[in-house]
Amino acid sequence: MPPELTLSQVKLTLRHLERKAVIYIRQSSPKQVREHLDSQLTQRTLVGRAQSLGWHPERIDVFDGDLGQSAAGSQARDDFKALAAEVALGHVGIVFGWQVSRLARNNAEWYQLLDLAALFGTLIGDTDGVYDPRLYNDRLLLGLKGTMSEAELYMMRQRLNAGRLSKVQRGEYVQRLPTGLVRLADKRVVKDPDPQIRHVIALVLAKFEELGSCSRVLRYCKHHDIRLPRRQVSGATQGDILWRPPSESAIGGIITNPAYAGAFVHGRRTSDPTRQQPDRRTPAMVRRPRAEWHCIIHDVYPAYISWGQYLANQARLRDNAQRYTEQGGMGKGAPREGAALLQGLATCGLCGHRMRVAYRPRAHYICEGMYRTFAEPTCARLDGPSIEAFVIQAFFDAIAPAQLETLDEVLTQRQRERHRLETYHQQQVSQARYDATVARHRYEHVDPAYRLVAAELEREWENKLRALRQAQEVAERFAHEPCEPTLTAEQRRQLLNLSQTLPDLWHRDPLRHEQRKALLRSLIARVIVTRTAADRIEVKIVWVSGHFSQGVVIPPILRQREMTGYATMVERIHQLWRDGQRDTQIADTLSREGFRSARSAHVSAATVLKIRKQHQWVSRYQQHRLADKIDAMWTIRGLACHLGVGRDWLYNRIRSGWLCAPDVIRRPPYGHYLIRNDSELLGRLRAEVNQRCRVESASPP
Repeated sequence: MPPELTLSQVKLTLRHLERKAVIYIRQSSPKQVREHLDSQLTQRTLVGRAQSLGWHPERIDVFDGDLGQSAAGSQARDDFKALAAEVALGHVGIVFGWQVSRLARNNAEWYQLLDLAALFGTLIGDTDGVYDPRLYNDRLLLGLKGTMSEAELYMMRQRLNAGRLSKVQRGEYVQRLPTGLVRLADKRVVKDPDPQIRHVIALVLAKFEELGSCSRVLRYCKHHDIRLPRRQVSGATQGDILWRPPSESAIGGIITNPAYAGAFVHGRRTSDPTRQQPDRRTPAMVRRPRAEWHCIIHDVYPAYISWGQYLANQARLRDNAQRYTEQGGMGKGAPREGAALLQGLATCGLCGHRMRVAYRPRAHYICEGMYRTFAEPTCARLDGPSIEAFVIQAFFDAIAPAQLETLDEVLTQRQRERHRLETYHQQQVSQARYDATVARHRYEHVDPAYRLVAAELEREWENKLRALRQAQEVAERFAHEPCEPTLTAEQRRQLLNLSQTLPDLWHRDPLRHEQRKALLRSLIARVIVTRTAADRIEVKIVWVSGHFSQGVVIPPILRQREMTGYATMVERIHQLWRDGQRDTQIADTLSREGFRSARSAHVSAATVLKIRKQHQWVSRYQQHRLADKIDAMWTIRGLACHLGVGRDWLYNRIRSGWLCAPDVIRRPPYGHYLIRNDSELLGRLRAEVNQRCRVESASPP
């Protein structure tokens, strides 16, 4: 008898034989389960070994529910969890595995099983022998085997990754191709032979270049009833092309895939262990920035667009993203329908964040970067129209030297777009007619004895005919749509010089707000605005070339006294008033000298009058009316305030003769009433006032 068997019999006791013997069978992947059947048969021979050691066949359990599961962790291995539970309950006398790697590739799981086996007296058996985890030498040997198994897993991963990266660097790594590219038998990659698929892919890429956002391309496809092709990569329909309704994710997948630019790319996504979910075998995949891609090889695949256009598309997508980042604040966002032309371009000069737009009562640019980040007050709330007027004029000045002739390009672009749509609808009709023909042939060649099959084929034929009619109706509606109107010779001459015609076209109704914004973004990268005073905004325009222009904008404000140079303006008004000028003359003089009102570029007569009244720079007549006493005599206004009555009360007593000369005189040249400041007269007036109050209080309500 071999020494190993004798040693095993020494470790075995009656208590172990009274419990169950568990045979744990596992293979790492579903492919091994399908193709490596010998490994399963070899592991099942451990049942005979358990019988040779004394276990009755009815006391031997085989755990094979983890076939096709990796042993790197226990997240997806239900049978391993059940095995650990049986050991913890004291139901298992010995656990057999062909190798330690079959039980675990992870030391945490391995030592957990060893601790349970040592605690409840369970033996571990493999192809080399039987071990008792309670014995020091056996536990040490099992620990070394577990460490070697984990190291073996690491080395296998390293070799596989190295081999994969080597093929990637040589450009020989076979990737899954997106819809629109096909790999031939000789491993060459060509565009899909189906012209309809090629046409739709090219149409989506061209419309994104024109419209600038995935949502607009989606609305375009919805409006024209354009479906997107998708090649099935698994299942019963593997390899087939399905035409599905467009979605923003599908369009985004086309725009962001570098294969359409002819580039072979590896490492766009990587696993993130922090996002591991209990019900998933592998961690979630996350996108990596382009600077961290492992490999980029150009001109490997036939390209639908150039690499430069692909980079421009990705930059536009980043600009469209309306979310804060630590480096650059908010993205520009896609141009929208709002009237604020600097939406996405306006940047706060204090904190550097993108400014949002508010439309109450008119467009304002508000910076909430510090509020969102640090809960600090908003940096600024700036008037929109005044800043936009400055930027628009700078934009016109920037294109003035250029003689831009865009008429032919616009007409050609519209013709190409209509031709694309016409080709698409024709291909849809041709494909639907072909599908209907195939369905008819299938129905005609079926044996009438198979009624159920014939009924199903007839129903499929009817569906294909219905789809053909729908495609023909859509094509007919498109054919009857009016073509774009052509320009007259006069209009062609007007548009020949864009630098002269653009300012006129800018303010016309046909030019929409989003089109104006797109024109500004074609030359302007950012507009940095900073309030330097209550009525001064410093504007810095950063052009796409990297150069910048700057200037100062004077926006309308609420209070005149906050205007720059207000004290000088007040002094100048006083000087002109003393020279005898009227308010309209003063306002014209101030406007010519460069002064302005709070809400206007010119000084109005109402503003001059308001300032004069605040400083009591009024005429002799107004001075008499506003004074309380003149030459130690009461005015009507002053005495009425002193007695606490209205001025009409005094006027009535003068008219009735109750107050008369010499107590009352009229002062030339304006004839103002003056009342003598005499204590006896004031006493009589107070008594009259008191009597009036008693009469009013005694009268019934």
